[in-house]
Amino acid sequence: MGQRVSVDGLADAIMEGLTEYASLATDDMKKAVRKAGNTARKEIAVNAPKDTGAYGKSWSVKTTKENSNALEVTVHSKNRYQLAHLLEHGHAKRGGGRVPAQPHIAPAEETAAEQLEREIEEALGG
Repeated sequence: MGQRVSVDGLADAIMEGLTEYASLATDDMKKAVRKAGNTARKEIAVNAPKDTGAYGKSWSVKTTKENSNALEVTVHSKNRYQLAHLLEHGHAKRGGGRVPAQPHIAPAEETAAEQLEREIEEALGG
C-alpha cells in the first residue's frame, strides 16, 4: 500500500515529491542538452565543406552556463570561426562574382533542436 501521511504532513510530503521530481527532470534535461550539443557538433563536422578537413574538425561543444537547474552549451569552431559565416551564407569574391552558400550549421541546429525536444518529452513521460 501507499505511504500514510497525516494532514499536517501532507504539504511536506507533496513538496518532497515535487522536489525529487524536479531534480530528476533537471538531470534528464541536462543530459538531453549535452547530447543535443554533441549531435550538432558531429553533424556540422560531417557536413562541413571539405578542403583540408581542419574546419570540420575545429568544432566543439562547451558549457557556457550551468547552475542547479539549468544548463547552456555552445557549439563553436575553436580556431576557424571566421569561416563559419562565409561558408554558411556564401560571400562575394574579390574579383567579382560570389561563392555559393554551403549550409551546414542551420541543418545541424535544427536536428539537434528536434532531438532535444523529443528527448525531453520522453524523459518527462510525454
